Amino acid sequence: MNSRELSEKLEQHFLGVINGKRDSVLDTLTRALLFLVSRVYRRAAQFRLWIYDKRIFRNKALGCLVVSVGNLTCGGTGKTPVVEIFAKTLSQKGRRVAVLSRGYRSKDRSFWVKLKAKFTSKRHEVPPRVVSDGSNLLLDSATAGDEPYMLASNLKNVVVLVDKDRVKSGLFAISEFESDTLILDDGFQYLDLKPKLNILLVDSTHPFHNHNVLPMGLLREPIKNIRRADYIFLTKSNGGSHLRHLKKFLRKHNRRAEIIECRHEPKYLEDVYNKAERCDLSFLKGKKIAALSGIANPQSFEDFLTEFKAEIVQARRYADHHRYRQQEIIDFINESKQAKAELIITTEKDAVRLPRLDRRDIPIFFLRVEIGIISGQESFDQCIARICFL
Repeated sequence: MNSRELSEKLEQHFLGVINGKRDSVLDTLTRALLFLVSRVYRRAAQFRLWIYDKRIFRNKALGCLVVSVGNLTCGGTGKTPVVEIFAKTLSQKGRRVAVLSRGYRSKDRSFWVKLKAKFTSKRHEVPPRVVSDGSNLLLDSATAGDEPYMLASNLKNVVVLVDKDRVKSGLFAISEFESDTLILDDGFQYLDLKPKLNILLVDSTHPFHNHNVLPMGLLREPIKNIRRADYIFLTKSNGGSHLRHLKKFLRKHNRRAEIIECRHEPKYLEDVYNKAERCDLSFLKGKKIAALSGIANPQSFEDFLTEFKAEIVQARRYADHHRYRQQEIIDFINESKQAKAELIITTEKDAVRLPRLDRRDIPIFFLRVEIGIISGQESFDQCIARICFL
């Protein structure tokens, strides 16, 4: 078992513990310890914000428009499609857009490269990874990370850069690509770079997990920090009555932010290994399918499939960002055949992590999903207009 597989198993174990799905004496003691650690983490997160608020640490302004898109929780809010719609719309309106990502779980640079960067002058510092220069896709998903690779694949005339130091990658985008608009992917907690606008995403189906910060919950910082947001996107919205209570709760913490409801809308199926082959969603009706996913919220993906009258006869869920091995996919294909599945459906995020296969006994498609604004379209248009004329 390699380090990534071990990390995934530990992640799944602790999710079971904090969700109360494990009830041994050891798990109860673990929850008590995690609760204490989360209190410390909460104070540390607030102290970090205080340091920046009091200008003890100063965030940097790069002299161009910076838009931050992020969330309070760890994954599952559908951030990538929102970043995509912002980048695409701004680019179409004439902005020179660069998306800056940290490249979560991308392949790290070698020890020797990092050592050389540490002991050489800034003139020789390692530049950000260029996933796309706006015209060409330059890196694979393992090197770039899942989300940056997806964005680079779907966005034309938009630069996509990966670096943990987004001040450095922002300066690089400005100097090398003449970018005038920077979008911070997953930037709500990135305080080194000062945004003009803070866009916060909240999953309307499961907003704040158990309301605890890490490691007892999935919050990266306390809920009250919603107050930093300029716009709040309620993702995965279904127009249910619970949204009224959620909006009221959000208003307690932030009275000035515009609230925009949006949902993830399935658009079509596309063959994982043949981009030219697409199918309408009606193709799913009556089909026996196998569902494969390694995302934060697999249930929402599977619900989409049944919504279009597919019958799920086999399903396999892996940890978020799971990097598939060839044998895992071969095994899943064999299991799907035994279950009489007619095709395998996965997510777009998973599709970029699937290994090449010489033989595929069952067609493998991914579900393309895009963001649709269902309430607050005027606010969204005003948001875009405000950005374009800043």
